[in-house]
Amino acid sequence: MDARLDLFTNSVAMKFIKHVNAGSLVARSAGVPIDTLELMALRVSQINGCAVCVDMHTKDAIERGETSLRLNLVVAWREATVFTEAERAALALAEEGTRLADAAPGVTDEVWANAAKHYNEEQLAALIATIASMNTWNRLNVITQQPAGDYVPGQWG
Repeated sequence: MDARLDLFTNSVAMKFIKHVNAGSLVARSAGVPIDTLELMALRVSQINGCAVCVDMHTKDAIERGETSLRLNLVVAWREATVFTEAERAALALAEEGTRLADAAPGVTDEVWANAAKHYNEEQLAALIATIASMNTWNRLNVITQQPAGDYVPGQWG
């Protein structure tokens, strides 16, 4: 499959990507475990059908020592016993924050309150930024049909 648009040679896309990346880096500096952010990124990408991001976040997580069991169970995290309560709260927030059109209330008070039990305000902002940036990346990649499978861990930073 060939991409519809080369995001890394198009001047407008590159300017936009620069800002999205900057926002993602801020989210990683708020004290949320990187493994939690990667699990969230993987789940958001699964929901949105973004093969490039699923490929990248799976490989990066493996490179950092994440287990295949946990990665395979992200898609069914509610029934899995391998995630901490804090990770489960982050995954619930990621799902509801991604599926805004699927539910009239958006993120429910229950999901927000549960996340707030595990994360301070700075960390909650980092979770939101991660959800927003992943949804942005997913849309860029899916709309332009970026091919997946060739990602090398650490390739993008």
